[in-house]
Amino acid sequence: MLTIDMTPGRKGAIAEAAIAAEAIRLGFDVYRPVSEGGRYDLIIDVGPRLLRAQCKWAALRGDVVDIRLRTSRLTPRGYVRTTYSAEEVDGVATYCMALDLCLWLPIEEFAGQGHLHLRIGPTRNRQQLGVKWARSYPFGAIAQLGERLTGSQEVGGSNPPSSTSQRPSARAASSLP
Repeated sequence: MLTIDMTPGRKGAIAEAAIAAEAIRLGFDVYRPVSEGGRYDLIIDVGPRLLRAQCKWAALRGDVVDIRLRTSRLTPRGYVRTTYSAEEVDGVATYCMALDLCLWLPIEEFAGQGHLHLRIGPTRNRQQLGVKWARSYPFGAIAQLGERLTGSQEVGGSNPPSSTSQRPSARAASSLP
């Protein structure tokens, strides 16, 4: 059997390919930036919106999916470690080869974090509070980002609601919180 050296570069390439394949399977178009070194690896077209996705390899350690969300590069002044923000990416797409699983981590929830543990099985001490579950971040959830944008644009009525000239009836006004 051939043994392959799983270098960081190879892991990243596998993760990008698996994430792109999953997005295409879900019916999305996927684009790659022309130049390397940008803050995102893929652009995923979810319909009314293009999502900038940073791709990351995820390791399985027992019942935990372990994801490094930061970058690290060597410069003449030493290692520089950075995290991601909503100005740079829309989400982090991860691939765990051990589970053949892609996940979508919305940047609004994970901006600035360097590391993340997502559980696939119960904790040994039965802790529930504060536990983040891998099943809460399915890759298919990126479709909802496009639906949310479309749905908000299709809602009837005025925007903002106070811009109408009609006042709510006394009955409707009394039911407001």
